[in-house]
Amino acid sequence: MGAVSVLVLHGPNLNLLGLREPGIYGSLTLDEINHLLEQEGQTLQAKLSIIQSNHEGVLVDAIQNALGQHQGILINAGAYTHTSVAIRDAIAAVNLPTVEVHLSNIYRREAFRHHSYIAPVAIGQISGFGSQSYLLGLQALIHYLKEN
Repeated sequence: MGAVSVLVLHGPNLNLLGLREPGIYGSLTLDEINHLLEQEGQTLQAKLSIIQSNHEGVLVDAIQNALGQHQGILINAGAYTHTSVAIRDAIAAVNLPTVEVHLSNIYRREAFRHHSYIAPVAIGQISGFGSQSYLLGLQALIHYLKEN
């Protein structure tokens, strides 16, 4: 398999990375994380389309539009992880291999963050490694896509 195409989705408030609670989310900005992802994508021979939105419907539209354009999805749905049946249903509907990532370890945080609507429709979840969660998630997704 040659180059694969991956949709990278960042959910609400991730545009504030670097400013927002750096003790939890780290000091890198979203632009810096996206740059790291683009570099890793080149190394892995993957084309990335990256979208950030604070709006649930925009994320649902992006997931639906991924069908026929991308082979997989890397998603940090932010707070929507714990609340959005709509995002979960969109991922299930397109049936594209999806990896869920989180900067913080959601299981070491408030109890309401321990539940993910996305995890049951994802091939895997990586959390707690800061910006490395994104890179590990991308590596795992590309490996999965090339092996399956």
